[in-house]
Amino acid sequence: MPYYPYRCLDCKRRFEIFMTYAEYGVKPVSCPHCSSQNVQRRIIRVRFARSEESRLEDLSDAADLEGLEEDPRALGKMMRKMSQEMGEDLGPEFSEVVSRLEKGESPEEIEKDLPELTAPEGSPESDEGDF
Repeated sequence: MPYYPYRCLDCKRRFEIFMTYAEYGVKPVSCPHCSSQNVQRRIIRVRFARSEESRLEDLSDAADLEGLEEDPRALGKMMRKMSQEMGEDLGPEFSEVVSRLEKGESPEEIEKDLPELTAPEGSPESDEGDF
């Protein structure tokens, strides 16, 4: 069943209504916050479901990888794009590294400030028990 986004013109709040295709345009819509029927359908962008393979193909363009070693901002931008395509939270350390790269800090500067990110597995500096 699809959902339809609306905005109440009286209380100005946004809400979504779930209804069948057959109900759309027939069933009256009212605001769940103030019960007003003075509502307007919002237009949102369409989302397409894509496979992980399809998302990774978009990231595999060799032209996008050129020059990343010399440009920390481009490296940070690419890392952020990759994490968004993967749809996983990679933790606060990853976010910090990406933010610092996007600000123009070199990977070497970041490694000096965050040695635990490059510590060999099993060493006292690494997080033991992660995998």
